[in-house]
Amino acid sequence: VQLQASGGGLVQAGDSLRLSCAASGRTFSVYGMAWFRQAPGKERDFVAGISRSGVNTYYTDSVKGRFIISRDNAKNTVYLHMNSLKPEDTAVYYCTADKLGRGPPLSRREYDYWGQGTLVTVSS
Repeated sequence: VQLQASGGGLVQAGDSLRLSCAASGRTFSVYGMAWFRQAPGKERDFVAGISRSGVNTYYTDSVKGRFIISRDNAKNTVYLHMNSLKPEDTAVYYCTADKLGRGPPLSRREYDYWGQGTLVTVSS
């Protein structure tokens, strides 16, 4: 499966942004999906995950109450709605898929497919 992330950009602190990740193929609805991010010089970390049906979601503590992950299985797309953005949210954001539909949450190595990443820059 191929994942295409989009929606990144340069915003100011306090602004909102919505990332999208479109997946190819017909089996999107069986995948667990997630967003990770990687800041300059740092490791790629988990941000948010969503179950196959969309019922279960999971967030890293630093984004709880600000970010919302959602999915539209009819459109083969997962979203990350980011509100009240902070400079520390600056990173390349990657969408990823777990073909077994297990999580969330899962560790980075348990995800099977990765998108190319989209850069989010938050200025203070």
